[in-house]
Amino acid sequence: MREPQPSIPFGRHGAASRRRRKDQRLRHVVRLSLVCALLGSSAGAYALNVEVPGCGNLSNAFGPWDYRVDRGEPLQLVESAHFTPVVEGLIRGQSSTVAQDLDYTLRAFPNHHRALIAAGRLADRAKSMQPPGLRYPIDCWYERAIRFKPDDLTVRMLFAEWLSKHKREDDALRQLDFVKVKAGDNPFTHYNLGLVYVKLGKFDDALSQAHKAAALGMPRQELKQALQAAGRWAEPAPDKADPAASANAATAEAAAAPSSAASGSP
Repeated sequence: MREPQPSIPFGRHGAASRRRRKDQRLRHVVRLSLVCALLGSSAGAYALNVEVPGCGNLSNAFGPWDYRVDRGEPLQLVESAHFTPVVEGLIRGQSSTVAQDLDYTLRAFPNHHRALIAAGRLADRAKSMQPPGLRYPIDCWYERAIRFKPDDLTVRMLFAEWLSKHKREDDALRQLDFVKVKAGDNPFTHYNLGLVYVKLGKFDDALSQAHKAAALGMPRQELKQALQAAGRWAEPAPDKADPAASANAATAEAAAAPSSAASGSP
């Protein structure tokens, strides 16, 4: 007859369970470290040591990563654990509170466009520029994103909307002026800039951007429709709309005009 096996005391069982959880966490940390090492060249500076005045340091245990280009495993890991649809919708937190999940997301991806928008909505709902759980005010999160990637023009347009909404129009227009200079020949940027100008009530600027985007080949019509609804749409002047078309029209008009011989003039 086999002797009964000694039972494991509750304390030892709890210790074993804790060791297993610790090992799991360690494996997760190692995995994240490997991801950082493999993709660090694309992230640019996951050990970035840049101080944003009054808004902390950009260095982070995981990241920081560029939301525009680092769309692989780092983003998947962060969004699956911290920026799920319920967090983005401000319904409830995923790993902690909504604010703490947004905080984690924006430290790992400082220029995460959707997380910046969600943080702003959280601040509006809380009627506080720094809701509990966010370690920085909303302005700081935008300043950190700009310091991290100054060429991310989407961040600047989102920041301009935020600033304008909170009655800081001069600051908002400075961000948009930067975007206008840096937009180059990108029709999408000019088009989106026009939409922001409409939201700010700057219809002349919006019209200029609509014409510029169309001249660069942007086919979408929402910006034109918004200006028409506001009673501020105007077709571009012919010389600005299409110089080649204007020249062709002038040539055709000249060809259609009767010559002096044909008209019987002396």
